[in-house]
Amino acid sequence: MHTTVFERARPAASVVSHALSGTRQASFWLDDLAEATPTYPRLTGDLGADLVVVGGGYTGLWTALLAKREQPQARVVLLEAKTIGWAASGRNGGFCEASLTHGDENGLSRFPQEFDRLQELGLANLDEIEATLAELGVDAEFERNGAIDLAVEPHQVEWMRESAGEHALFLDETAVRAQVNSPTYLAGVWHTRTSALVHPAKLAFGLAQAAAAAGVEIFENSRVLGLDTAGLSVAQGTDVRTATGTVRAVRTALATNVFPSLLKRNALQTVPVYDYALMTEPLSSDQLDAIGWANRQGLGDSSNQFHYYRLSRDNRILFGGYDAVYHYGGRIRAEYENRPETFRTLGEHFFTTFPQLEGLRFSHQWAGAIDTCSRFCAFFGAARGGRIAYAIGYTGLGVAATHFGAKVMLDLLAGRKTEITELEMVKSRPLPFPPEPLASIGIQATRWSLDRADHNRGERNLILKTLDAVGLGFDS
Repeated sequence: MHTTVFERARPAASVVSHALSGTRQASFWLDDLAEATPTYPRLTGDLGADLVVVGGGYTGLWTALLAKREQPQARVVLLEAKTIGWAASGRNGGFCEASLTHGDENGLSRFPQEFDRLQELGLANLDEIEATLAELGVDAEFERNGAIDLAVEPHQVEWMRESAGEHALFLDETAVRAQVNSPTYLAGVWHTRTSALVHPAKLAFGLAQAAAAAGVEIFENSRVLGLDTAGLSVAQGTDVRTATGTVRAVRTALATNVFPSLLKRNALQTVPVYDYALMTEPLSSDQLDAIGWANRQGLGDSSNQFHYYRLSRDNRILFGGYDAVYHYGGRIRAEYENRPETFRTLGEHFFTTFPQLEGLRFSHQWAGAIDTCSRFCAFFGAARGGRIAYAIGYTGLGVAATHFGAKVMLDLLAGRKTEITELEMVKSRPLPFPPEPLASIGIQATRWSLDRADHNRGERNLILKTLDAVGLGFDS
């Protein structure tokens, strides 16, 4: 069995232990803004609204903001169970990717007839995000520097050559190491137009402030307990119920991401997968010189169990990925976020990637749950006579795609037949995951198979080939 570069070139245990000593268990992004975060009241009492948005992450924030920009006179209410951006929107890597389909290969295999148009729509979506943030004066530390897909094993080099094309430059070993200097790099593809970086929490809080300034009423600590439509006509809408108040909404947009669906039809459509990340202290000028990275691209290797990493504005390195952990029953619990064995593994892989940074320490470690669906990209729909819409299942690549999801929901709620509502990607649904214990058995078998593929030069076993054939998968 083939050994990977991360097994062949492990750093000394003392290097990793030193780097992890004193690391804070918290999202760096949320910590970075802790003192400057605005707060919003809890919903108390009953009120009426033209639109209620459930969820204060990117999908919900974009939906509320775009709705208010489209119809300034409409009453738009956003209900968040905890605080704005506290979950995935404040914990992700900040990769703002144009792809709406979780990459080219997934898009081509699932939506071949409309893939080219989906690529165009994805790029236009990213352009629109950049323009809107500039127009609103939202400082989300948006950097459109592109991203490099990396080959760190010999069999991946040909994958890089094959994926080069428009806005995607092939880099051989010398060229890729001239961009970022790691002994693990054998080749790469630099996607120059289709990727940007953001500060995740600044994006969430900036969107919330822009929405509030436009007149959106935001309520935090207002968990929605149910959607009641009994006895109400479609025109009357839905009673969106919390413990301390109810909003009667003509239309309702569900942006609940990884959390249990408020619609029974979606109960088995997603599973929560925990993803982990480390953040270093700021690099010194000498440390930066040792690795290069002058063009500040986002980076990601090409293994099934992949790593993603990027620089922050103050030149820290975020290093995350590799482990994708599912817990029996699809539970979401705070204690799952501290997984020492995963942080040690990430630390080892970091210093394999950048051995010249030995002595650098990590300031933060954290985790978050990803709303994984079996087709790896978001799905959409309307329910209860068109009065409720949803967009979920982004599977770890939703920073930009949530803007597209918001537009889809608003079109569905308005009853508009538009180009995007007629897309097969929008009209179709992924296969559901099976109930327990089959879900856990299947996911663990898939994780094992993906690891075996990484140890067998990318060759997929019978389990993976069967899942590919029926359109089922597991990813982060």
